[in-house]
Amino acid sequence: MTILQTNGVSKRYGKQDALSNVSIKVEEGKVYGLIGQNGAGKTTLMRLAAGLGYPTSGSIELFGNKKGAEKAREKIGCVIESPALYPDMTANQNIELQQIVRNRPDKKKAEELLHFVGLSDTGHKKAKNFSLGMRQRLGLAIALIGDPKFLILDEPINGLDPTGIAEMRKLIKSLATDQGLTILVSSHILSELAQTASEFIIIDKGKIIEQLSAEEIEAKSQQSIIKLENFEDASKAINLLTEAGISATLENGGLEDYYFSVIGGAK
Repeated sequence: MTILQTNGVSKRYGKQDALSNVSIKVEEGKVYGLIGQNGAGKTTLMRLAAGLGYPTSGSIELFGNKKGAEKAREKIGCVIESPALYPDMTANQNIELQQIVRNRPDKKKAEELLHFVGLSDTGHKKAKNFSLGMRQRLGLAIALIGDPKFLILDEPINGLDPTGIAEMRKLIKSLATDQGLTILVSSHILSELAQTASEFIIIDKGKIIEQLSAEEIEAKSQQSIIKLENFEDASKAINLLTEAGISATLENGGLEDYYFSVIGGAK
């Protein structure tokens, strides 16, 4: 089944085109990585799919239905931009309040969700005192309240430390493999999404560049070496490459010469 299909969708804010003639397909039971630099249109596309905005032109189909998108969106869970939490409430209170809002009160389910995301032992600690990783995991738990069939995650690893990234990656894999959810997850780092996604949608300046499988991505990508010479700040160079969507790590070098292993996209 096709879970999400966009047909020539465009979104304009004033004179600025955030999306231009975007057509994609998301099939059931797969994890899709939406890849693009900051400002490429990832969040805008996700917001439209989740019903948090409307396209300027084009159409969106959900779960094979050309009409009745609002009803179909009851099967969607999402965390877009940042989790909407009540800072003075505990994790359990946040979950139970959201259950009431959605007319799904269920204390046992709340406990199960908190256990799944690793927050069952936070007790009376308020959300405002959570780490970024904890807030992201609580946001994920809230997105799962309605037992969604389709999960939309907007840069869930953004700003997380290595431990937080590993935890989020594990949760996404579990949702896909153990619970069979269809997932659309965005990032600007291809090498990170390559560890969870099986399909990839590449977006740039509001336009879809390609939609590829993991096998096609692997065939097109190759490991390359970039040699950077005569600069002082290695960490700054790594940051610049990362912002450009290239995964870079310091491998070796002396005082002036550094070598970076770059996965994909190197020219």
